[in-house]
Amino acid sequence: MATISKLSNPTSSPSSLLPPSSSRLRSSLLPKFSVDFRGPAGSGFNARVESSRLSLPSNRVLKGSLVVKCSISDGNGSAIKRTVLHDLYEQEGQSPWYDNLCRPVTDLLPLIASGVRGVTSNPAIFQKAISSSNAYNDQFRELVQSGKDIEDAYWELVVKDIQDACKLFEPIYDQTDGGDGYVSVEVSPRLADDTAGTVEAAKWLHKVVDRPNVYIKIPATAPCIPSIKEVISNGISVNVTLIFSLTRYEAVIDAYLDGLEASGLSDLSRVTSVASFFVSRVDTLIDKMLEKIGTPEALDLRGKAAVAQAALAYQLYQKKFSGPRWEALVKKGAKKQRLLWASTSVKNPAYPDTLYVGPLIGPDTVSTMPDQALQAFIDHGALSRTINHNVSEAEGVYNALEKLGIDWSYVGTQLELEGVDSFKKSFDSLLDTLQEKANSLKLVSQ
Repeated sequence: MATISKLSNPTSSPSSLLPPSSSRLRSSLLPKFSVDFRGPAGSGFNARVESSRLSLPSNRVLKGSLVVKCSISDGNGSAIKRTVLHDLYEQEGQSPWYDNLCRPVTDLLPLIASGVRGVTSNPAIFQKAISSSNAYNDQFRELVQSGKDIEDAYWELVVKDIQDACKLFEPIYDQTDGGDGYVSVEVSPRLADDTAGTVEAAKWLHKVVDRPNVYIKIPATAPCIPSIKEVISNGISVNVTLIFSLTRYEAVIDAYLDGLEASGLSDLSRVTSVASFFVSRVDTLIDKMLEKIGTPEALDLRGKAAVAQAALAYQLYQKKFSGPRWEALVKKGAKKQRLLWASTSVKNPAYPDTLYVGPLIGPDTVSTMPDQALQAFIDHGALSRTINHNVSEAEGVYNALEKLGIDWSYVGTQLELEGVDSFKKSFDSLLDTLQEKANSLKLVSQ
């Protein structure tokens, strides 16, 4: 069983997270987990963190940390205690997801028990997971020995992780009638400027993963906007990633709506999407621009741009998913393309470690959090609807930045270029690492 103890401000225990009919996660073949908190001093804390893939935020000492204890044998742990993640979903309508994936995929089980409802991955995450672990060696050796080239072998490694993760989140997908419980996998970053290539890659990934709760990630580059429409029209659910501006976000929404309308499906309920709006990277770039300007007014706006733009994105979301056009799609079962807050880790240690989570809480949204942000929010995150708490203030910050000469269009374009380039480098680096690994095993010629 999965249990959580010594969490901050626990409330009464809920009933089981799994429906009575589900035996998938109750199988005796799966590891049984219990989750508790351990203080960092003199308690073997570092070894436990390593086993759970969770680490402490660098800019704050937590009162306690989520620690995973695994046992293959059956156990009789106490009932699952609630965390703030359960309340985030049940009270505020926001789904907490985990921005990481590695083997063993069963490490996700205690996170699911703590309230995590989905997973996002990207080329950088897989680069780190595969290059730093021996857990992929056996499958990789078999693939290369069977004649697979390096890139084909990479995709088989990735597809297995995605399939296994989808299985773990399937109960949530079933409980919510396809509304949650998704695992995201991204098309090759080399296709960011290839409209047709992205469509074919998305179709292929959807076919080989073959899970109802997989999201195919497509970047929101200009060449891929038509790809999004085409893939959605084929009944494939999509996570649109690398969105950095309001203008591009509106184009993403339109591509989703256009795709639903072009699908010809009488039942649209199984075609869903999220729009991944990146947050912290916006402050990273704009803060540098503000420091270069150097006036007191400019310096006072540091750390405010990202949340302000995100708040305005939510206003755009509410506007676009209302009115006659949307209502016509709702009659066919269409679901809103939820806003997903990505890049939620704090890059500047001077900022609060929940800066890109706490101020962006609102219904019909997703917050995907890497280890540090997730731990920080579980430990001391405040729970309340904040996303539209002060829209006028967000508008004021956005406009003030423009008056100082900050070009939002430039910011969006620059961050998109950096994001695509970063993922390409991670992808290429991983392929190089796999080639070296294959050479070291003397499985392929130099």
